[in-house]
Amino acid sequence: MAHYGQPAYPYPGHHQDPASRTSNGLAVAALVLGIAACVFFWTVFGGVLLGLVGLVLGIIAARRARGGRAPHRGMAIVGAVLSALAVIASSVIVAIGVSFLTSDSFKDYNDCVQHADNKSERDQCSKDFERDINGN
Repeated sequence: MAHYGQPAYPYPGHHQDPASRTSNGLAVAALVLGIAACVFFWTVFGGVLLGLVGLVLGIIAARRARGGRAPHRGMAIVGAVLSALAVIASSVIVAIGVSFLTSDSFKDYNDCVQHADNKSERDQCSKDFERDINGN
């Protein structure tokens, strides 16, 4: 039974004003995207795209939490940091891949395979390429 001036709560011990309950869905989203970006950092989509979105959401969520408009500042920061690490790792992998694909050794191998007439010539191209890469 509620007293006059006090709201009636359906559950005993539940005394939180529903209007004061706030959530920070951006922090949760940043954390989820940060984890996903770290798992899939070896792909451009996973590392770069998910990482950038998670980083932006994490920064926005952390700023909201710092201003007192939302909770879970730590979750937002962790999401932003994981996202940033995934972007960095993915960028390094992309840079290594691009440098490998534009190397003279790979161009020579690609040219050799295109001009090979049979399997034995393609196999020789692979052996030559492996020798060039290993420096033998």
